[in-house]
Amino acid sequence: MSARPDQARRRTGIGDLTAKKADGEPIVMVTAYDHPSAQVADAAGVDVVLVGDSAAMTVLGYDSTVPVTVDEMIMLARAVRRGLDGPLLVVDLPFGSYEGSDEAAVATALRFVKETGCDAVKIERGGSSVDRARAIVRAGVPVMGHVGLTPQTATALGGYRAQGRTAEEALAVCESALALQEAGCFSIVFEAIPSDVAAAIMPRVHVPVIGIGAGPAVDGQVLVFHDLLGIYGGRAARFVKRYDDLRERMIAGVAAYADDVRSSGYPAPEHGYSIPEAEYARLRTLLDAL
Repeated sequence: MSARPDQARRRTGIGDLTAKKADGEPIVMVTAYDHPSAQVADAAGVDVVLVGDSAAMTVLGYDSTVPVTVDEMIMLARAVRRGLDGPLLVVDLPFGSYEGSDEAAVATALRFVKETGCDAVKIERGGSSVDRARAIVRAGVPVMGHVGLTPQTATALGGYRAQGRTAEEALAVCESALALQEAGCFSIVFEAIPSDVAAAIMPRVHVPVIGIGAGPAVDGQVLVFHDLLGIYGGRAARFVKRYDDLRERMIAGVAAYADDVRSSGYPAPEHGYSIPEAEYARLRTLLDAL
């Protein structure tokens, strides 16, 4: 049952996700990028909130996730932290902030924990990112991995398209996931890989796997807040399911307000404040004396 805003919730921990995997209980993760969306996610009773670098496109207006900076991500994550009580908070390390060296990766991860209060950080890809994940974990910061379609390096992957559609590509996804698991990641995101591939890999992965376009065999699902509610106006990926169309409703609401102002329907008397008659009379006297 979903939590109500007036219900106190125990904060979700990494151990809770492990227990959910063991019990076969699906894990619910959603992105959030500001205080109001964090409060909505919290009240809805989700398990994990991700401050994703998808904020670059959904709330900051960039063309991809690449330009978003550490400072921008920290600002957004701090706002989200203030809106959460129950869910585990994970924050993406943005492109360019961890790839160069283990030292850079650890420094960035520690800064995120200290300045945002997040519970964990997320990094993309296998390869050298496995070493970065291992270093961050050794520094005491929990890490969530991410394989399959990794938006930070989508250009190198041939664009925003499904990964693992050949046996060799699927094997590479599996090897990256297993390497991240071995490096100490507490969870891994599978993005945009064939459902059968995810199902074939799952018996080999012992940490919770969160899917986004990876089918039903994984341990949980994540969607972007603005996608699932129909707020973002861009083209939605194949795996997105819209649960509302708030953008059209928001446009209609603002247009109705604009029409009301232009027709002098707003503000009406009930939207204003009053002054006692005696004080108004005194004001007129004072004004006349100017």
